[in-house]
Amino acid sequence: MTSPAVIDLIGVLAYGELVSFERSASDAVLAPSLEDKIALSSMAVSEFHHFEALCRFLKDRGVDPLVAMQPFVEPLNTFHNNMTPRDWLEGLAKTYVGDAIAADFYRAMSVHLDAETSAIVNEVVQDSQRSTFAVERLREAIAQDPKVGGRLALWGRRLMGEMIGQATLVAGSRPALRDLVAQASSEQAISGLVNQLTVAHSRRMDALGLAS
Repeated sequence: MTSPAVIDLIGVLAYGELVSFERSASDAVLAPSLEDKIALSSMAVSEFHHFEALCRFLKDRGVDPLVAMQPFVEPLNTFHNNMTPRDWLEGLAKTYVGDAIAADFYRAMSVHLDAETSAIVNEVVQDSQRSTFAVERLREAIAQDPKVGGRLALWGRRLMGEMIGQATLVAGSRPALRDLVAQASSEQAISGLVNQLTVAHSRRMDALGLAS
């Protein structure tokens, strides 16, 4: 029997990949160049393949993917609705910050699950095409106009705060995820994992030359 922790973690990751597919497809429409449009369209295809793989993983274990994803639809939609980018660069920063924090979260959780679950989680989150693309474009923009950096740094802080708030809310409301968080944190509490995610976020922002 598949454990509630596995169902919850794969469920939230699957819905996250579906949303990432939608974001990449939408960003492709706004892309400033044909090269960027093609790159983002390719990423959207990859993310949908991730979504399909996660759904198969659940189905193979007798779990309905729709049921597994449903508890996470509202909180993830709330996050994205609250943090709608104003322009292309804010969209890229959201990709960079959001994907990285989510990947850190899922990796920390998967370590305490069975080998097959850990493997598919890592396979999905290690595909960092979007983050690499975002970093390259953000660095180019900041180099061309240093004033952009201040705005993006503020946006990055807002994203971090909102993501942590939503992650804490979701984990706290799902007993299986709450137990996983406790295992993943040296402090045996959600606050311990939040601290780990915050430190990693600060390092990534520093790498871009942005204040965290």
